[in-house]
Amino acid sequence: MFPLRDHNPSGRVPYVTYALMAANIGIFLSMLPISGDERALAQFYYDWALLPRRITEGDGYGGLLTSQFLHGGWMHLAGNMLFLWIFGDNMEDEMGHMPYLSFYLITGVLSGLAHVVSDPTSFVPTVGASGAIAGVMGGYLLLFPKAKIDILLILVIIFRIFPIPAWIMLILWFGMQFIGGLGAAQGGGGVAYWAHAGGFVAGLLLTIPLWLRLGGMAFWQKTHGHPPHPEAKYVLPSSLPKVKRK
Repeated sequence: MFPLRDHNPSGRVPYVTYALMAANIGIFLSMLPISGDERALAQFYYDWALLPRRITEGDGYGGLLTSQFLHGGWMHLAGNMLFLWIFGDNMEDEMGHMPYLSFYLITGVLSGLAHVVSDPTSFVPTVGASGAIAGVMGGYLLLFPKAKIDILLILVIIFRIFPIPAWIMLILWFGMQFIGGLGAAQGGGGVAYWAHAGGFVAGLLLTIPLWLRLGGMAFWQKTHGHPPHPEAKYVLPSSLPKVKRK
């Protein structure tokens, strides 16, 4: 299940979201010259990635911030940027540009700390913007629970695109991180599930003051759980086009 877009584009240009996307893409592209050099890449990750054991030993704190702008591959980068593009603009619109930037970076740091707590002796480099983006998603759940999100559902040979309320997609996503974290504790690995879950919870909690300032329950009643902008009208095909085989 992959989100493709939301139905409520931002009311103003999300400069910070675009800048974050550009920074992530630019840094990834700058890493390509050393991508085939294992020694150089290992040193780069040691210097700039998040290594829980270094944090536990009182070193490498900068990795909590710099790791948010590093990615391990094209699909890792593309997936994170897609989620940031879908959920970031409305959060930036509601928070304001600079408060949103602070919120993004803080939730990224908190997600990194959650990862350190979950695996304090790990010396495996951890990279990615997903912890910070999870914070954006947590805030989105609180502010806009009923916003429509178009998802692509893939079930073996079935491909369908349809809209669902944001709260369904976000809660399912959070549940998958929680279950994945439990699995990783039993010997799985490869994904920092607790960083995702920690960032999501941090983002939701840090958005509560804004939600209360906007009116809390009254804000939901006024906006019906949607971003306060006109809804975009999309033509939704029930399935992807069929391609005949020769």
